[in-house]
Amino acid sequence: MASSNLFRKKTLDMVLSETEAAEYKLKKTLTAIDLIALGLGAIIGTGIFVITGVAAAEKAGPAIVLSFIIAGLACAFAAISYAELASIFPIAGSTYNYTYIAMGEFIAWIIGWDLILEYVFSLPAIALGWSGYFTNLLASVGINIPGWAANSAWQAAGGLINLPAIGILLVIAILNYIGVRETATVNNIGVAFKVFVVLFFIFVAAWHVKPVNWHPFMPYGWQGIFHGAAIIFFAYIGFDAVSTAAEETKNPAKDMPIGILGSLGISTLLYITVSAILTGVVSYTELNDPAPVAKALNLIGLNWARGLVSLGAIVGITTVLLVMFYGSTRIIFAMSRDGLLPPVFSKVHPRFRTPSLAIYLIGIVTMLVAGFLPINIIAELVNIGTMLAFILTSIGVIVLRYKQPDLPRKFKAPGVPWTPLLAIAFVLSLMVSLPWETWVRLIVWLIIGLFIYFGYGRHHSILAKTSEG
Repeated sequence: MASSNLFRKKTLDMVLSETEAAEYKLKKTLTAIDLIALGLGAIIGTGIFVITGVAAAEKAGPAIVLSFIIAGLACAFAAISYAELASIFPIAGSTYNYTYIAMGEFIAWIIGWDLILEYVFSLPAIALGWSGYFTNLLASVGINIPGWAANSAWQAAGGLINLPAIGILLVIAILNYIGVRETATVNNIGVAFKVFVVLFFIFVAAWHVKPVNWHPFMPYGWQGIFHGAAIIFFAYIGFDAVSTAAEETKNPAKDMPIGILGSLGISTLLYITVSAILTGVVSYTELNDPAPVAKALNLIGLNWARGLVSLGAIVGITTVLLVMFYGSTRIIFAMSRDGLLPPVFSKVHPRFRTPSLAIYLIGIVTMLVAGFLPINIIAELVNIGTMLAFILTSIGVIVLRYKQPDLPRKFKAPGVPWTPLLAIAFVLSLMVSLPWETWVRLIVWLIIGLFIYFGYGRHHSILAKTSEG
């Protein structure tokens, strides 16, 4: 096959026809409010309830506020690019499909494979965090899950299997299976509760802030601030999950930009406020804890509020699981529909209109990993995969502006090419802050993907069949 075939591209007409084909048609039920809630469901969770404390204690100190601003700016510039592309292409698959149209099949495969890493392999790690909060909450009311059932042998001594992690992933898979409307409804309820809990913490803890805790403000210098930003980037990655829902949105051209930018803006304001109050209430040196918000309340004598915060954390992490699971199935669905993965994964359930076999696959893989294996490096690995997706999305906006200027853009990113170039610059500055081991793991994952593409994908893609015909 000629090397030029590696960069064969889909057209807008081809994309739109795919979404209308009866055998692939998904149900359009989502509104702008649903999309904002979907974004908040994915963003507000592990980051605000877990990672904030560790990043403050080990990386940035009270200047974690600046880390959130830097990470938020990087995501904001990338989100503007996402919003433009999502308004043009109302199709599942997010960056994968945008890249397929802008830069061709080979680059699309790389980013699709990268997105599978981001979504699928973040699920077991998040489920393990959920399991920890859940078992602790039960223990606080006198219900103790045996150690062998709450951890695998690789996760803790005396463990056998992590049943809570498997259980929550099973529930999430069922919700995704029965339909996007049901998934969105559960997510909306969960988002409302966890936002209430975050606002509750802000209101209660703000009265206990001691400015002395903000000194020294930058104990680890600017390097620590950027290291902190690279770690807490994990807290923001969920906003791109909104773009995977374009094909199931009633008015994607109008609602997708609102959902993407709205959820990111609200989340950023909450993150900055919580991190400022958290480091003002207690010294950053005491926040290296898997439940920093609950610990801070305990240290200032508000132990009565810990139960509510722990429950909020469980709900928050549950909605993250819900949205990330949803996004992972839609990406695999889109790649399968294009022929780059086996066609069985794009089969749509005749009643629920969901990609049922893709849901089976993700459910089985994530439950096995969460139930039996340890995951302690997933945040950095998922981060670098997401950063790569952001960079390619930003490049895609520039390429399409110059190569296809007449595409119908219901939302136009301001300041192109400078806005996407700023996104690229910010994200690259965070990528270089990650350890070299993380880069090695990303390269190994991409090499595995190349074997699959050259062994299967390029011969079975819909564009390969078109050129043969």
